[in-house]
Amino acid sequence: MISRVMSAELAEHAGQRVTIAGWVHRRRRLKSVSFLVVRDRTGLAQIVGAGDLPVEESVVEVTGTVTAGSQAPGGFELVEPEIEVLAEPVAAPPFDLYRPVVPAALPTILDHAPVALRHPRLKAPLEISAASVAGFREALDGLGFTEIHTPKIVASATESGANVFGIDYFGRPAYLAQSPQFYKQAMVGVFEQVYEVGPVFRAEPHDTVRHLAQYTSLDAELGFVRDHRDVMTVVRAAVAGMLESVRRRAASAVDLLDVVLPEVPAEIPAIHFTEAQRLTGEFEPDLSPAQERLLSEWALREHGSEFLFVTGYPMAKRPFYTHPDPVRPGYTNGFDLLFRGLELVTGGQRLHRYEDYTKALAARGEGPEPYEGYLQAFRYGMPPHGGFALGLERWTARLTGAANIRQTTAFPRDLHRLTP
Repeated sequence: MISRVMSAELAEHAGQRVTIAGWVHRRRRLKSVSFLVVRDRTGLAQIVGAGDLPVEESVVEVTGTVTAGSQAPGGFELVEPEIEVLAEPVAAPPFDLYRPVVPAALPTILDHAPVALRHPRLKAPLEISAASVAGFREALDGLGFTEIHTPKIVASATESGANVFGIDYFGRPAYLAQSPQFYKQAMVGVFEQVYEVGPVFRAEPHDTVRHLAQYTSLDAELGFVRDHRDVMTVVRAAVAGMLESVRRRAASAVDLLDVVLPEVPAEIPAIHFTEAQRLTGEFEPDLSPAQERLLSEWALREHGSEFLFVTGYPMAKRPFYTHPDPVRPGYTNGFDLLFRGLELVTGGQRLHRYEDYTKALAARGEGPEPYEGYLQAFRYGMPPHGGFALGLERWTARLTGAANIRQTTAFPRDLHRLTP
């Protein structure tokens, strides 16, 4: 429909006769006049004097004259309309999509996601998510990274143990990938700096508001680093780019949800893991959710930052490919980025010499054989490198203040949900 005008563009066509198209969002009949509100991808448009009105969620094409209307969305409406119904619903939606607040519980919304997500407030987090991905790509493209696409079906489950989904791959066992980690490291040997946006799968039996069995991971890996601090610099640039894109591309969604977008400091404050333990008074080998919240409160209070890097996690809590801290045995050149009380990014410097990998595996009581495909890149020379991963749905949930990560996921997959 080359001649179609979007609802957000009506002000540019005042006095002209134009055609819009979308779904009937609401209809109202008064004594002397009727109103039809049509919803398209950019917003709402009001039609006046529509006569016989199609039912809600009918797909319509409307031609009318654009005129100012003080009560209309955006201040302009269509009059003298001609309406063509392109499709009619065979059933009413499970709840009224025109209401400002969704009158349904989350399970009902998720059960009816294909229609429920049409509601502006339910669609808005996905608009913010899409803008975030665009900003991630823009930021890394601007730094000279190359986007890659790696396999999601893998032959072995060697990276993270048993929490994987097994599948039948033409009569032999295979697995859904938990991460593009091994592949993005190998591709550093090809492009030096790479990133990927794609699904990852975790068969972890967590039934919480912050875990999914499938989510979208924003991954990056870069070569010729001095240490993990170079990776942290790229994390800062990526997050800043994501927020700038949200401001630019999803302003209406931000306004609709009353989202307060954070400022990213020129240098995000960082604290070593041992100091984080001292501040919180807990001395476990990993940070608990309560510690993450306390540390975020500390960063906001002491540094005015909603972001905080925690560096130097113990070797025992990091994958075998993590580079150890050369001056603090037992700790790593690894980090997490906390945002508003929640771990958002995990990253660090990796080992890059073949002999270091064989030693690291031997220390775990393993040989190199199960990892031959992975180790192949390191046989032929790899630069010092590192990278990170950010969970998109968790990012969007924290940014929008959603109480449950499923509110920022179009069709979530978890312990109990495999449809729609």
